[in-house]
Amino acid sequence: MSNTVAAVIPRQAAFSVLVALSVTHLLNDMIQSLIPAIYPIIKAAYHLDYGQIGLITLAFQMSASLLQPAVGFYTDKHPMPYSMIVGMGCTLVGLIGLAFASSYGLLLIAAAGVGLGSSIFHPEATRMARNASGGRQGLAQGIFQVGGQTGGALGPLLAAFIIVPLGQRSLGWFSIAALLAMMLMVWIAARAADITPLRKAPAAADATSARAARPAANVVIPFIILIVLLFSKNAYSASFTSFYTFFLIGKFDVSVQTSQLMLFLFLASSAVGALGGGILGDRIGRTRILWFSILGALPFTLILPFADLFWTGVLTIVINLIMASSFAAIMLYAMELLPGRVGLVGGFFYGLTFGLGGIAAALLGGLADQYGIETMYRICAFLPAIGLLAWFLPRLRQA
Repeated sequence: MSNTVAAVIPRQAAFSVLVALSVTHLLNDMIQSLIPAIYPIIKAAYHLDYGQIGLITLAFQMSASLLQPAVGFYTDKHPMPYSMIVGMGCTLVGLIGLAFASSYGLLLIAAAGVGLGSSIFHPEATRMARNASGGRQGLAQGIFQVGGQTGGALGPLLAAFIIVPLGQRSLGWFSIAALLAMMLMVWIAARAADITPLRKAPAAADATSARAARPAANVVIPFIILIVLLFSKNAYSASFTSFYTFFLIGKFDVSVQTSQLMLFLFLASSAVGALGGGILGDRIGRTRILWFSILGALPFTLILPFADLFWTGVLTIVINLIMASSFAAIMLYAMELLPGRVGLVGGFFYGLTFGLGGIAAALLGGLADQYGIETMYRICAFLPAIGLLAWFLPRLRQA
């Protein structure tokens, strides 16, 4: 075998594996989304302020972020498809802990357990989704993402109809979803060898290696910009997953169930945006999708804090639909910057940006306590403007 990095020939897209990965992503992120979905319940039960609510988000998202780059770096060299099962096991333990926690400290530990499971799941699942793409990478990431976004949207819906009426301990019933995900992961892991791309000849590998080689500065700076872009989106989303229900209840005097339904509509639009952005990115190019997500969402985020209840619902759907469209584009751009490092890229973009979003949630909670939740949302309206840094991203294909 040549010392050069071998190029690969993708197999045909393994749609059964992609669908199974999407379903496991749905179940994983659905369990995660139950954490912010129970905030209105535990805020009253434990007499919490917004800052403490933000700290729960921080505990969950920091544990979900710290290990992901390390896990991704390791699995790029030593694939571990069965590690996803271990991750879901950690999520299961954290979920049961949330259901039966008797103090605020135990809530923090349980939320961190769910985040730990996520940090193990995402890098390996991202790598396997790319292997199963058959070269249609935007579509594959879109299918994978639509599962996660749909799962994230289901949390408020389940909270409205199950957790709010039945209470905190009803979270324990969702351990069934974790067990189902573990069974699917066993099947996916057994298919890992079937979807691993085939190797090309060493001569072709040399050509691919030469195309992939770039000066370090041409990789590090764009990579940092992509992380900042995704952070701006995650921070804006964190303001909704953590505080949107309180904003609606405080400003429009709606019920907890109504606020959860509106949060569901906001999050469900992410699934449509992620899949649509992945498909369009394959057709019209990632750069155009990036700019659409930035320039398209900003006017609506600026209007949102001043809208009535009806237009608040409409605007939040439009905003998240547009913002979510760029996720696959950002991920694939990063994978081209670091070819052969899919797990590492997944670790950074599911992990680091997720953790930064948790820090943002904690800061926003303190801001809401001091200046009011409406003022906090008026400040958040400018977060998508950070996306203008995309102007400095190079065109990789021309390079």
